[in-house]
Amino acid sequence: MNTESAMPFEYNQVHFEELKKQQRKKVFLKGLLFLLPSLLLFSIFIFYPMIRTVYLSFFLTNQAGITTVFVGMQNYIDIFTSPIFMKSLTSTFLFVLFTVPGTIIVSLFLAVIANEKIKGIGFFRMIFSSTMGVSVAAASVFWLFLFHPSIGFFNKILVTFGFDKIGWLTNPEWALASVSLSTIWMNIGFTFLIILGGLQSIDSHLYESANIDGAGFFYKLRRITIPMLSPTLFFVVTVSIINSFQTFGQIDMLTKGGPSNETNLIVYSIYREAFVNYQYGTASAQAVILFIIILIMTVIQFKLGERKVHYQ
Repeated sequence: MNTESAMPFEYNQVHFEELKKQQRKKVFLKGLLFLLPSLLLFSIFIFYPMIRTVYLSFFLTNQAGITTVFVGMQNYIDIFTSPIFMKSLTSTFLFVLFTVPGTIIVSLFLAVIANEKIKGIGFFRMIFSSTMGVSVAAASVFWLFLFHPSIGFFNKILVTFGFDKIGWLTNPEWALASVSLSTIWMNIGFTFLIILGGLQSIDSHLYESANIDGAGFFYKLRRITIPMLSPTLFFVVTVSIINSFQTFGQIDMLTKGGPSNETNLIVYSIYREAFVNYQYGTASAQAVILFIIILIMTVIQFKLGERKVHYQ
């Protein structure tokens, strides 16, 4: 009697589990169907090029990019023993060191000013963020005129004050700093807008309480603004580091990697190896190294930087 009554219960339980499995399978297939367009695009434009790049880095290729000889790690050994690539690596890290802090400090200064409730401040916000609407090519042409050795604005100022003219883009001592200055100007618009949005999300009651206690501007900046803005600053620093390592347009327009490879950043070096020298294997190896560098820098940023982030 007990056995007969237990059998329908066991049958219902098995049937219920089977239905649950079928339901899960339907939900999974439905989700996969919705993700299929994105997966297809990612596969074509991200996953395949990434795998292809790693594959090519182990081969020598002809001018058409077709693999000819398997060389293993030789491409990596060659570029790390190449003084040109090591110079490129050094210049890239110096460029990041110049542009990232410079962009963030200037953008933070402008955002703090633009966050004040002053009549007509909207006009200045528009001016400060206007570099977002300027393409890299147009901005580079603008800076080419500023850096021009004879008719450039900067050299005219130097001559006016009795100084000698400087080859801003032709002198190895000034070229990287000059390109870094133009890059800071190009990146200010985006960074300024993000930081301004972060400032406007800070609770005004914190400043009101600080004012009641008689706190000064710099005390509020140090104790309220920076801690409350830390999630935004963390995002901006991470994105700025990645973008700086991937800089190409202004290098191509302003210096072509010169003089004496002082501004030959890694991305421009990859471009030159692949599309000027037709050494696709070496270029792919450099691309893999760049990917690893950016990955390591991002991981370090998340490990160390996120500890200092204060979420409201």
